[in-house]
Amino acid sequence: MMKKTAVFPGSFDPLTLGHTDIIDRGLPLFDEIIIAIGTNSSKKYMFSLEERRKFIEETYADQPKIRVDTYEGLTIDYCSKVGSQFILRGLRNPADFEFEKAIAQTNRKMSEIETVFLLTSADTSYISSSIVRDILVNKGDVSMLVPSAVGNRE
Repeated sequence: MMKKTAVFPGSFDPLTLGHTDIIDRGLPLFDEIIIAIGTNSSKKYMFSLEERRKFIEETYADQPKIRVDTYEGLTIDYCSKVGSQFILRGLRNPADFEFEKAIAQTNRKMSEIETVFLLTSADTSYISSSIVRDILVNKGDVSMLVPSAVGNRE
């Protein structure tokens, strides 16, 4: 039987409890989840690629079904490269759904890769990386929004 691998793509700038909610709930569905940090040279990130990778690796250090990787370019090309049949995505609200639906339909047209959507839990649906970054810039406490690996950073 073929191993069911999902790619969970994102910039994870930084990893939030919204992300971990989707990852944790995706674990029983797949044999492996590759948390794929997408890189875009034209985008300005708050945290370096190394920091973002470290946050994820620390958070999932004890989870053998999780792999962390980085990629550039189209997610479907990355999925093909790593042999993944699924893209895992979280949906927080109707706007997310409309945006993600268009991407999923385009990906399906261009490849055989299926997108699996999980609705975020009610207690994490308001969390976004951009909100976390705004709080951090203004020296606020984000400990209730991010895993300890992010909250405890130097």
